[in-house]
Amino acid sequence: MSRATVNRICAALPGADVSDPWGGGHDCWKVGGKMFAVIAASLPTVAIKTDGIETAEMLIDAGLAQRAAYMHRSWVALPLDAAADELRHRIHESYRLIRGKLPRKLQAGLDAFPDA
Repeated sequence: MSRATVNRICAALPGADVSDPWGGGHDCWKVGGKMFAVIAASLPTVAIKTDGIETAEMLIDAGLAQRAAYMHRSWVALPLDAAADELRHRIHESYRLIRGKLPRKLQAGLDAFPDA
């Protein structure tokens, strides 16, 4: 996959917005103002949230991800050249986790998420 492909996956999610809050070319994807994916400016990776530290450690131990710099330990960085279905699944899961923590009124204003 490429940066453009990851951006297409993220852009297709209901309520997803992209910005570069730190400058330098990061693509920071948010839903309801909360990050769910960050494409690194200088590394071929996308950082995503997992459901917990244990899952993050499992992905790292399995060699599928690495620790996401500057993020909580429940976040991992996946290589952009990871298997397309794995990358799409992990981005969707990160989105679902972040969306699920938004206030109910904000969630209700978003279109339905097909993987929910």
